[in-house]
Amino acid sequence: MRRTRCLLPALTALLLLSGCGSEGADTGGGGADGVGGGGPTPVTEVTRPAVDGVRITSVTVPTPSFTPSSTPSGTSGASGGGLVRAESLPTGAPGDSGVSAVYEVTNSGTRSMTYTVRFDFTTGAGEVMDGRRVTVRSVGAGRTVRGTVRQGALVPGASRVTTVRVGEVTKVPADEAPAEAGVCPTSGVRLTADDGDAAMGLRVVGLVLENCGERDYTLDGYPQVSLMDEDREPVEGVRVLKGSGGIATVAGFDDPPRPVTLKPGQRASAGLMWRNTTGSGTAVDVPYVRVRARSGADPVMVTPHLDLGTTGKLGVGPWRAAKR
Repeated sequence: MRRTRCLLPALTALLLLSGCGSEGADTGGGGADGVGGGGPTPVTEVTRPAVDGVRITSVTVPTPSFTPSSTPSGTSGASGGGLVRAESLPTGAPGDSGVSAVYEVTNSGTRSMTYTVRFDFTTGAGEVMDGRRVTVRSVGAGRTVRGTVRQGALVPGASRVTTVRVGEVTKVPADEAPAEAGVCPTSGVRLTADDGDAAMGLRVVGLVLENCGERDYTLDGYPQVSLMDEDREPVEGVRVLKGSGGIATVAGFDDPPRPVTLKPGQRASAGLMWRNTTGSGTAVDVPYVRVRARSGADPVMVTPHLDLGTTGKLGVGPWRAAKR
């Protein structure tokens, strides 16, 4: 059978473009209508291997719609019609890029785990345009949980996203995961770590303890911390010091510890401090830190990703009542 050639005037190309077999980069689903055509948004199946149990199974990227524009002055369009121009139009809520990915999290271990995943939304050249963190809680041993992550609002002037990748995965035992906002653990206190601060090689991460229970909660001293590697096994060869340990002069780190009693709704804070200096020897990275607010308290595993370099020490500040 002879294949019919697609010879269309520019004026009718706008209406019949999809019948000409045109393809968009990384859209998949060959022949699916674009956003402007009102048809389904192309979905690309993904075969990349899982990253620490997390795998993207498909990516949805809207096809650029085609709209007519005026012929520039001094040029002539085919058959006197307008030129065809590609414009990327979002779907869904106003400002939404329409880009999304379906993922699955598989726990091949023997203990229920809580996963935190960073998904990178990238261009065809691999440049990361956006990143989204998703927490998938209490994935049971041998279980698989599926979900969808969306890019959200478009960034003005950003390049077009064409795919989504798994950027980073951390996972902690479900019974040691920091409680989500609005949920109070049975201990009556919620412990979390902030995003940290960095300046000239100095790193500081804050620990925050909130009394979300119904009784007073008293602290006296320093948080108890244990450093854990990527397999959540103890890290050897790093000194955990009370106070700054000479790492740097930072307000509050070398204050003597005092009793702090938190009434329901009140908070306390402490800090972890280190330098990422690298000299002779092997640099040490600590992705996980197991924290007990006080002796005998339930452990909470946070993920501050301590890039300790070759310094071999971490300073821990005392608990202090947090300012309102």
